[in-house]
Amino acid sequence: MTNPLSASQVTLGILAGGRASRLGGTDKAWLERDGIAQVVRWQRRFAGEASAVLVSANRDAGRYADAGLRAVTDRAGGYLGPLAGIDAIAAVCTTPWLLTIPVDLVGVNECLLPTLASAAGVVGAFAVDDDGPQPLVALWSLATLQPAAAAALARGDVAVRALQATLGMAAVRLDGVRFGNLNTPDDLVAAGFKPV
Repeated sequence: MTNPLSASQVTLGILAGGRASRLGGTDKAWLERDGIAQVVRWQRRFAGEASAVLVSANRDAGRYADAGLRAVTDRAGGYLGPLAGIDAIAAVCTTPWLLTIPVDLVGVNECLLPTLASAAGVVGAFAVDDDGPQPLVALWSLATLQPAAAAALARGDVAVRALQATLGMAAVRLDGVRFGNLNTPDDLVAAGFKPV
């Protein structure tokens, strides 16, 4: 599938600001599989499809800088979850489109961005894999995301799916795709990571 967006129009936003409480606080961004940290894996995977990479991260900014990545901390006070990370990335994003993915995905299909872009219209789209809606795997129009995310956080509405419904973002079904995630030690083992 041909991507209707050029790389110069897209920033990759990697959501890595969570607490990883089910993994004892282990920073998922730096979990390694085959010697490659998760955050670097996603940077490389989308290198030809996005012109910039921003990472929502609330710790270890120096470590990201050492890896050539720009980390952005939440602007909202307190831990407000993924929407706060999306808001922080959107606030400094300079491209018209923002592709977000959580750092703890196990895999991403090759046609993800073109598929989302073809359905995005003017507001964006999010993925639905075989496990159901994946609101953090989404392509956002920056023009609509920036004010909407800030307003939602100001109201205390932190549900990403609710924001997507308000914006009218398209749900894109990816048949036969399962992104998976790394939430527990068992998830790590199943995905080929060394247990923490």
